Amino acid sequence: MTVFDLSPSTARRALGDLLAPEASDAVAVERYATVVWCHLVEPGDSVAGRLVAERGATGALRAVLAGDAGGVVGGGEFSAARRRWMPRLSADAVTDGLRGAAKARAVLVARGDAEWPAQLDDLGAHAPICLWVRGDPSHLTRLAPSVAIVGARAATSYGDHVALELAADLAASGIPVVSGGAYGVDGAAHRAVLAVGGLTVALLAGGVDRAYPAGHTDLIERIAGSGAVVSEVPCGSTPTKWRFLQRNRLIAALADATVVVEAGWRSGSLNTAGHAAALSRGLGAVPGPITSAASAGTHRLLREYDALCITSAADIREMLGLGAGDGAVPSADGRARTDDTTRVRDALSPRAWRDAGDVARRAGMAADDVEAILGLLHLEGAVTRGPSGWRMVLSG
Repeated sequence: MTVFDLSPSTARRALGDLLAPEASDAVAVERYATVVWCHLVEPGDSVAGRLVAERGATGALRAVLAGDAGGVVGGGEFSAARRRWMPRLSADAVTDGLRGAAKARAVLVARGDAEWPAQLDDLGAHAPICLWVRGDPSHLTRLAPSVAIVGARAATSYGDHVALELAADLAASGIPVVSGGAYGVDGAAHRAVLAVGGLTVALLAGGVDRAYPAGHTDLIERIAGSGAVVSEVPCGSTPTKWRFLQRNRLIAALADATVVVEAGWRSGSLNTAGHAAALSRGLGAVPGPITSAASAGTHRLLREYDALCITSAADIREMLGLGAGDGAVPSADGRARTDDTTRVRDALSPRAWRDAGDVARRAGMAADDVEAILGLLHLEGAVTRGPSGWRMVLSG
């Protein structure tokens, strides 16, 4: 039998501020065992999922340490799984992960916690062991209804604009937007939600203590500031191809519907769409030019997977079973949702051309926020763009 310290004193010492002071010894050990499990397994490990569901994190870990699952899973399957897990059994690795979480101010959310999003339980044995959250974990209970907006990393200007328009419209009516924090469509969706003061949640394939891609460090920080940045792997974990694919199942499970804006024929967004379909979630796809390789995947969803054709946020609300006025709630920070748009309008001129940097400086806003709002105003026909920048369009 492998020796691994699961004493209450060790658990309390390791967890530190992640454990409520009034927590019982049993709760402390269970929480510590949960953290150990997320270091042992790769996302979506169904053997671990079944074992933990049957025995609890502590009982399941003791079974692994003893080398006896007690019939919860088949002997051969358990032995193979144990060979995967045991090389990762390291108190030092767990300690490092917890230190990284403390430094990043990440919060542990486990099944049974008030902040646990119950919709993840639809994943069954493939549900995450726990979640690491930067930001307010209670936002995870506000995702009903919500929409996942995903798409190509190498999005075209058309894809960026459509993602901005859809996300801003949904968020302005109080519907949270879930995405993956990546370049392209994901980033456009997150930025649009932030620009109108809505709620957005980013699911990462690596630890929440490190932004990926690195170019989105500021964006991830802003999402954590008003929404939530979430991962099922411990702090310090690097994103891998497998973790990206498994991360997609969480995006699909958290949201009531998934909308793919742009996707190539083999895009990872189609993987997210597949998870949404398997979970009986709503699935929509935005059509694009038939000559565009960036829309080949969305056309495939429309043709082969009965995805709903999405041409506006109204189509998405219809997919969610909402009327035009349903879902409206105040912004996450209590500000009027038009404040930022008004500031951008005030910084523009109907005569002089101004570049986005000048508009941002005049409005006293971040350049990314200004660019997102300018894109939306351009779609509305309220502004025009020229070689020298932007200017307002005079009505009448």
